[in-house]
Amino acid sequence: MSGDLTARARELLAAHPVVDGHNDLPWALREQVRYDLDRLDIAADRTGVLHTDLPRLRAGGVGAQFWSVYVRSDLAGDDAVSATLEQIDCVLRLAERHPADLRPAFTADEVEAARAEGRIASLMGAEGGHSINCSLATLRALYALGVRYLTLTHNDNVPWADSATDEPAAGGLTRFGEEVVREMNRLGMLVDLSHVSADTMRDALRVSEAPVIFSHSSARAVCDHVRNVPDDVLAALPANGGVAMATFVPKFILPEAIAWTRAADDNMRAHGFHPLDTTPEAMAVQRAFEAANPRPVATAATVADHLDHMREVAGVDHIGVGGDYDGTAFTPADLADVSGYPNLVAELLRRGWSETDLAKLTWHNPLRVLREAESVAVRLRSVRGPSTATIDQLDG
Repeated sequence: MSGDLTARARELLAAHPVVDGHNDLPWALREQVRYDLDRLDIAADRTGVLHTDLPRLRAGGVGAQFWSVYVRSDLAGDDAVSATLEQIDCVLRLAERHPADLRPAFTADEVEAARAEGRIASLMGAEGGHSINCSLATLRALYALGVRYLTLTHNDNVPWADSATDEPAAGGLTRFGEEVVREMNRLGMLVDLSHVSADTMRDALRVSEAPVIFSHSSARAVCDHVRNVPDDVLAALPANGGVAMATFVPKFILPEAIAWTRAADDNMRAHGFHPLDTTPEAMAVQRAFEAANPRPVATAATVADHLDHMREVAGVDHIGVGGDYDGTAFTPADLADVSGYPNLVAELLRRGWSETDLAKLTWHNPLRVLREAESVAVRLRSVRGPSTATIDQLDG
């Protein structure tokens, strides 16, 4: 990559930093040190242990981060709710521990204020509807604690919505699933459609009165993986106002990586590890498999191919980025960690993207969506109160 382009990319990010849609650092801290933030202090460079720390966030030009307060979908019921609360506690403690670098942000204005102060806005998104245990009151409690998006499913179906990576059961959203979306609109919580089936995407777009997001999903037309967004859904985003945030996970962006990752996942299970485990012990198994079976390597150009397509289909006002750092074992060669965003911006500059369009991609589009969701919530709260519907009432 030309040094001139990289310098331009850094200048652009200084003015229009990245709002990243998805980072799994809290889960990595749970898995590695059980939330002992003294043992794994992100104030220091943690290369080789984590994808994320404060020096590399600064180097990458990140101005706002949606931290995923994810819990695995094999946690269910109250166990899932409790684990989600622990994840929220981790994010709040990180911000409390590093006040010069991180500012908790719950509104678009607070994100802008953090930027003006030279701090990184620290937001939260819950990854998977199992985190609310089929309870709209629990959904409201998560919102009250600062969660600003809910990914409707993770890798498994929930009783009211189908996942992309499970067998269809509801055919999209059930009646209760539609009520979850309506209540999220009333609260001002973004509806995140990463991980959900294409039918769930279409149902949510039909029901939602506020812009939706895809916090970490790329284009299915470029890489035919069920975790990506079909063109008809991308084409529907302008009418909704939402944003699809391209992810960097190799198996979602590089067709050759799909079969390789399936084999790597099978190897992890054979060694007694969950495929998503990124603890040092699990990563040693991954690295040994990679040494014996060299993996197809994605690059910033691979991500740029998706963004080119997403811009063509959805329009430049409806795209963003969501790296999924610390939520994946493998990353693109030149996007190895959160310091890599200038490499992606430089690649897009090389392809002729204007600085105006890049500023929309990195900063303005996600902020607009958050602000519009807040505006919709003000209107809806003036005409209806909290929903007391239950899944038994609506779905039988």
